[in-house]
This record gives sequence, C-alpha cells and structure tokens, in this order.
Amino acid sequence: MIRIGIICPSEIAYRRFMPALNSIPDLQFIGLAVSSTKERLEYNLSPEQSQSVEIMISEQHKKASSFVEAYGGKIFDSYTEITVSDEIDALYIPLPPELHYRWAKLALENGKHVLVEKPSTTSYLKTEELVAVAQKNNLAFYENYMFIHHDQLRVINNYVEQGNLGDVRLYRIRFGFPKRALNDFRYNKLLGGGALFDAGGYTIKYASILLGETAKIGHAHLNYTNEFDVDLYGSATMINAEGVTAQIAFGMDNEYKCDLDIWGNKGSLHTGRILTAPPGYIPEASIHRGNETEIIKLPADDAFRKSLLCFRDCILVNSIRESNYHAVCRQAGYIQNFMDISKK
Repeated sequence: MIRIGIICPSEIAYRRFMPALNSIPDLQFIGLAVSSTKERLEYNLSPEQSQSVEIMISEQHKKASSFVEAYGGKIFDSYTEITVSDEIDALYIPLPPELHYRWAKLALENGKHVLVEKPSTTSYLKTEELVAVAQKNNLAFYENYMFIHHDQLRVINNYVEQGNLGDVRLYRIRFGFPKRALNDFRYNKLLGGGALFDAGGYTIKYASILLGETAKIGHAHLNYTNEFDVDLYGSATMINAEGVTAQIAFGMDNEYKCDLDIWGNKGSLHTGRILTAPPGYIPEASIHRGNETEIIKLPADDAFRKSLLCFRDCILVNSIRESNYHAVCRQAGYIQNFMDISKK
C-alpha cells in the first residue's frame, strides 16, 4: 500500500485527484496539509495579501475540513509537517508553480515520492536538480500532464499511422480559456503565473510527443498587456528532423479552445477536447477528405486515474521511473527554450 498526502486543499485535488485516488486499491489517502502562518508569510504575497494572511489560512482550514469530511484522512497543520511525516510515502503537490521546487525538494530529501502538477518547476535547472535528487534516492518525481494518457490520443495516432490522412503536413494545437478571477495565481508573476506555464505547457507537451525526440522549437513569442506582469497568450512553431511542423497557440484571456488539427495530403482531422476531456466524456473527431466529411466517436476515458496509475508504476518499477525522469527533463527543457527564444 502506498500512503499519499496532499499539500493544500486545492480545487483540482478535491474535484479530480481524490475520485481517481479512491478508485485505485493500492493507493491510500492519509491526509492533507494547510499552510502555517509562517509558511504563508514566506510566500511572495502582495502587501494587500500579506495583511490578510490569517483570513487566508482560516479559509484554507474550512476547505480542508470539508475535504476530510468528504474523503476522510487527517489535517496536517503545516506543509512542513506533512512533507517530513513518516505517515506518508508520497506527496501530491498542486500548488502554484513557483512553490513546486521548495516543497518537492524537501519531500524528496525526506524520502517521499512526488507527484507535482505541471509545470514541474519554473526553470530547467530547478527541474534538473529535483530529478537528480529523486534519482539519487530512488524516488519517483512525476509531472501530472494527465491528458497524455487519454485513450483518444492512441486512437488518433493509429488512425494517422494507418495512412488515412496521407502524409502529415502540419499539426496545429490550440489551448486557451477566458480570464479567471484577478486573484488567481495564474496572473501573479511571483507565484509562477503566466500562460506559458499553464496552458502553453500542454500544447508544447503534445506537440513534442507528436513530433518525436528530434522536435525543436523554431519560433516562440509571448504576449503581454498593461493589466498584468505575466504573459497572457503566446504561440510557437516546432519542427522535427523530417520537417514535420506543429503550430501551437495558447492563452488565458481567450475564447475557450482546446483543439487539434492534423492536415495531411489526403485528408484532415479536427477534434475539440484533446487536452481536457473529463471522465465519461465521449470526444468526436471530424475527418475531411475532398468534399466528404465523416464524424467518428473517440473513446471516453479517465485520464487522471491513468496518470495516477503511471505515478504508482514509477514508484514500483525502476525502468518506468528512469524513463519518466527523461520525460520530465525534456518538457522542462522545451519550456526553458521557449522562454529563451521569446526574449530574443
């Protein structure tokens, strides 16, 4: 039995993580942590936020109480307490990106496997360091890009590989959503906000899978407005050694899009929930060949559950764990490369 704890009673932990966890018999939920006053004051808070720390912690306790009422477990009174606790074997970290490095490092140094929400950290060097610590201690360090496990990707890949669209000329991936509340961490630079770290990471991850190990970023651009000090949207092109190209675009002040277009010399494919299909949802793809259009059903799936199963396998199987180290570093490298190119 693998005993798991959670830092912070976040929405994704309550709504997606726990239902998936409860469906896997050899994973056991032990409890979740709320931040202490000292830990909260160490955050990169605005002056206004710093004045209301006690209110923020009180709200977090209320959420944690509701969490435990729904799912059981216990409440740890600080992030440090749960991270060093002998009661858990693995830690799930759904915090804002800038906080991932600190708590993941402490967890790995204390013998805990780590499941962290994307992005792994806010820089390649930090991710590389965490992977090195995990590797040294034979621990899993797993980045939760759950969409890659959805069965619709396998079906689409098989369809393309069978030559139904001919030779692929272009992939296009777009992911964006309307502006959220102004206090959302995604719009806070000090907490690792920005469209690239959030929506952009999805598009880069999928494009790099489609293009293979030789994929490189050829062009990258981030867009800003006067309202925030983080990037609100961006775009890039990626290309592999065979010359196949992927165009990606993303944003967090956009009309909602989450689609994939594949353009071949004999046909094209479009689907609209490629990165975020929830459990039970049946995606569709439209196939166009000349004047003919065909709609095909894609499989429903629970990508979060399958991602948790992959995390479990990283804990249990050395070869899977080692392969995952490469995947995490590769993704961090692409995001770092994107940032470097966009500054030129």
